[in-house]
Amino acid sequence: MTAALRIALLGASGRMGQALEALIDADPELAVSGSWSRDATALAGALADADVAIDFTDGETVADVATSAMHAGVPLVTGTTGLTAGAEDALTRAVQHIPVLQDGNMSLGIHVMTFLVQQAAARLTGYDIEISETHHRDKRDAPSGTALKLGAAISAARALDATPKARIGADQARGDGEIGYAVTRGGAVIGEHSVAFLGDHDRLEIRHAASDRRLFAAGALAAARWLVNQPAGLYSMAALFAAT
Repeated sequence: MTAALRIALLGASGRMGQALEALIDADPELAVSGSWSRDATALAGALADADVAIDFTDGETVADVATSAMHAGVPLVTGTTGLTAGAEDALTRAVQHIPVLQDGNMSLGIHVMTFLVQQAAARLTGYDIEISETHHRDKRDAPSGTALKLGAAISAARALDATPKARIGADQARGDGEIGYAVTRGGAVIGEHSVAFLGDHDRLEIRHAASDRRLFAAGALAAARWLVNQPAGLYSMAALFAAT
């Protein structure tokens, strides 16, 4: 019988950590080898027996997570968004030594949506583009990592500036080549994203709504299974889907 894949859960007490633990417990091919939350101190201990780590902590804590995973030689899957400059630097160092899969959204649906948005942006060249997203009241970063991912796909297709800009005040007319972002926070919404292409005579919208957090947990587990067989480097969910 094949040994279970040993997974360290980082951010275990959060919503995603709990969803991951439930799916792992139901799968005999997976096992939680260690868990860690931000209020604990034994991060190195949680990684000690792991084949791979899955991180859903916060944008600042990822700096410690990436550094510890690098020192432990443990592949890292991280879906944390809103990364600080220190976290980005730590991930840049880590990918020189271990495989890291970093993505702001672990769902297949969002991956397909990103592809469709990029295709639409390339073809609807005269259209204005607005990105809207809604998440639960406790989400810290805004716009979401997924909204920024969609903006980057649009920018790659049309060379537009994907930097979010605030629209507050009397003189806020839309600029040429601008990608607009709208952010809503409230309730227990898991995640909803839409991209609207607004032309002079019609409007196209591409939308994705998550109805269960297990969607992202299942994607993170698929990423973990794949990542353990990859060499050191930086990967995304697009690389996983391209290979499977």
